[in-house]
Amino acid sequence: MIHPQWNPVALQVGPLGIHWYGLTYLLAFLCFVLLARLRIKHEPYASMTGTQAWTMEGVEDLLFYGVLGVILGGRLGYCAFYKPLYYLSNPEQIAYVWQGGMSFHGGMIGVILAMVLWAKKHQKPWLEVTDLIAPCVPTGLASGRMGNFINGELWGREADPAMPWSMVFPQSGTLVPRHPSQIYEFLLEGLLLFVVLWVFSRKKRARGAVSGLFLIGYAVCRFTVEYFREPDSFLGLLVFDLSMGQLLCLPMLFFGLYLMVSAKANQHSIST
Repeated sequence: MIHPQWNPVALQVGPLGIHWYGLTYLLAFLCFVLLARLRIKHEPYASMTGTQAWTMEGVEDLLFYGVLGVILGGRLGYCAFYKPLYYLSNPEQIAYVWQGGMSFHGGMIGVILAMVLWAKKHQKPWLEVTDLIAPCVPTGLASGRMGNFINGELWGREADPAMPWSMVFPQSGTLVPRHPSQIYEFLLEGLLLFVVLWVFSRKKRARGAVSGLFLIGYAVCRFTVEYFREPDSFLGLLVFDLSMGQLLCLPMLFFGLYLMVSAKANQHSIST
């Protein structure tokens, strides 16, 4: 198969071009709002009353903080993790977001900091906030990966030409059949992770458990897919032949395990 080569501009209105990637971001935020409406009806959020109660107004305010965290953290993370020397020499280009360059791991750090600020403002435990939003995030990740696929970017490594779904990405500068790694990420860190988290979070869990499972699930899915995704040409493979994406997943995995173990220990101490 050959990548369809879609026009990255979905809709042109005079001089204004609306890009597919922008629409996928919009879809991601819409999915978050719709799922958060359902989440606040689940326990333990549904039974909270008074100043502890969750409302849609609070969720919408939370989304605003989250959007800022995604955009600022994603851009700064890309500059810091992937091209630190270049952006240190050209700091004015950090703001050139139209040139591309966003990092999930940077966006995640940005969202975490944004949630800390939101939790402090509303006097809520930080992990209560992250447990609420964690199952609402993977559909947004799936939307973003579809944007990557439409743009024909972040293509996979060379694949066996006999593999039925191998795909040629002309943007890569070669006609080598490759893994459509964007679709792998859509399925794993998007749809699969969403189902696992949504089912897990339907029961009342100890604080931090849902957040921990998100970190573990994403780290495992992303680490696996990176074996099929072409490393960044300007970085290549790094320590132990791991990509930057894999290295950044390791702290996520360890912190997720810590949250899960702590949540289980806290639940045990409360029950006894």
